[in-house]
Amino acid sequence: MTGSETPQDGAPTTLSWLCHPATVFALVLLLVNDHVLKAAFPGLVTGKLSDVAGLVLAPPLVAVLLTLLVPRLPSRAAALAGLVAVGAGFAVVKSSGYAAELASSAWTVLAGPSLVRADWTDLLTLPALGLAWWSWTRSRRRPVRQRTARLVRLLVVLPPAVLAVAATSPVYYPYAVSTAMLDGSPAISVGSGYSNSDWPTSPLGGQWAVSEDGATTWRPVTEDEQRRLSRQEVGQQQACASDEPRRCYRIATGHLRVEESDDAGATWRVAWEVPDGQREELARRSPNPGDVQRHFASRDLIVYPHAGGGHEVLVANGRDGFLRRLPDGGWQRDGFIFEEGRIRTSWGEPPPLGGGGPADREMDLLLAVALALTLGCAVAALAGHLAIRRDGGPRWWGIVSCASMLVAGIVLAAVWRRDDDTLTFMAVPFVLAVGVLTAVAMIVRASYQGAQRRWIRWVFTGLLLTALLAGLPLVGWLYGTPSRTRFAVALALLATVPGVLLATRIARLVDPARGFERRYPPRPPYAPYPPHGPYPPAPYPARPPTVPDPPYPSQSSPQ
Repeated sequence: MTGSETPQDGAPTTLSWLCHPATVFALVLLLVNDHVLKAAFPGLVTGKLSDVAGLVLAPPLVAVLLTLLVPRLPSRAAALAGLVAVGAGFAVVKSSGYAAELASSAWTVLAGPSLVRADWTDLLTLPALGLAWWSWTRSRRRPVRQRTARLVRLLVVLPPAVLAVAATSPVYYPYAVSTAMLDGSPAISVGSGYSNSDWPTSPLGGQWAVSEDGATTWRPVTEDEQRRLSRQEVGQQQACASDEPRRCYRIATGHLRVEESDDAGATWRVAWEVPDGQREELARRSPNPGDVQRHFASRDLIVYPHAGGGHEVLVANGRDGFLRRLPDGGWQRDGFIFEEGRIRTSWGEPPPLGGGGPADREMDLLLAVALALTLGCAVAALAGHLAIRRDGGPRWWGIVSCASMLVAGIVLAAVWRRDDDTLTFMAVPFVLAVGVLTAVAMIVRASYQGAQRRWIRWVFTGLLLTALLAGLPLVGWLYGTPSRTRFAVALALLATVPGVLLATRIARLVDPARGFERRYPPRPPYAPYPPHGPYPPAPYPARPPTVPDPPYPSQSSPQ
């Protein structure tokens, strides 16, 4: 529908602006560039593409949010406010390091760990606001008036637009890649990454640093030292001490564990470890943990003499940092010497062991809520299917609902490992939307088939009961008991049994006769006729007099 904009309602026009082809293209470009192209082709081009796409997408998004919050705000005022706010904010943040730090803190609170960098060269992308203004001039001619169309566009375009704009340059987390010896001094390779696609896989994927005071302070290696380290063999799985030849150490591949031997490797015992359950809980408190057995595991070690006597052991433990055995035999987690792409001189704080809860595992909390509600919606969908089949309804309702819940389960299982928390955060609303819409559709169809109100109340009771029972082990998992994910998920699936039994039991509350009356009412409902019609009966005409038949002549017999 087209027409002039009324000053009392600016949402139809601003929503048309958000759904303009130029804005939608900017949204797709921003998502693909931030989550695919930047990891595959890091550099100037991909960095500036995000700025251009963001400047085209952000003004209509701000205008839509303003008109939703202030319904009587004119669309022109909302559009002007969006353009000015985005342009001014972008200029201030990109030209001031203090403003960029404040923006990083604000975005971290809203969207998780985020990094906003001050770079005056990004100001060269400000002319992209002209494209946003051009799309506004085209969109204002065709406001979205119909409520259904507005609702659909809000649900389809607004959530990914908010997530795309909220996602900034990813924070790269340190990674303990490898260890080596360089002229009798310990050397370590420290890398960084963001998701499963860019974690370092070899010592050459990190930056080398060397310590000349027994792993106390560190410095970046020179070019010559870098060439020497690249030529020599690094990454020992097992090594022995020079002062005690029979004392050897080795890592346990796939675990955060170091074993030691006092008989030159004939027998081994655990010297230090983080149990697998505690390790998983530690990993789930970290951003983008990915494959726990790969990234939170001991990779290699070195053994070197200590200046004051004895020996030390230095172990690279992937995303858990570096582990060191002191000369007195004690083990300590030293963390990293890597921050924001540069080598620091001293160790940083390692990730804490133990403690925590839902507050430290916000992404896992979202996943737990999504799983519990999805299981409850699955039970409601099953109850709807049983009610429809009891009334002889079509089978395809059950097939479609089963396929929808299967898609939701596959998406939830795919993001459960949290290779990229941004994608996980985007997938959770999709899973919840699919589950809730499927359950509501099946309940509405079952009521059309003859389900009574008591049945609907029992279905919602089963949904809530299943969600609560499934949520109990998941809440315990967030607190560390059980610590293993597979145990918590198995208990959550087992908690759906009472809901399934209830769905089977309440199917008898469906009345097929009632459903038949709803589906086939009399059309049109004719009023009953009076007993003798609207008028008195007309007299029948008199019967004509009966004329007797003439007598037949008698036939005489021949003589």
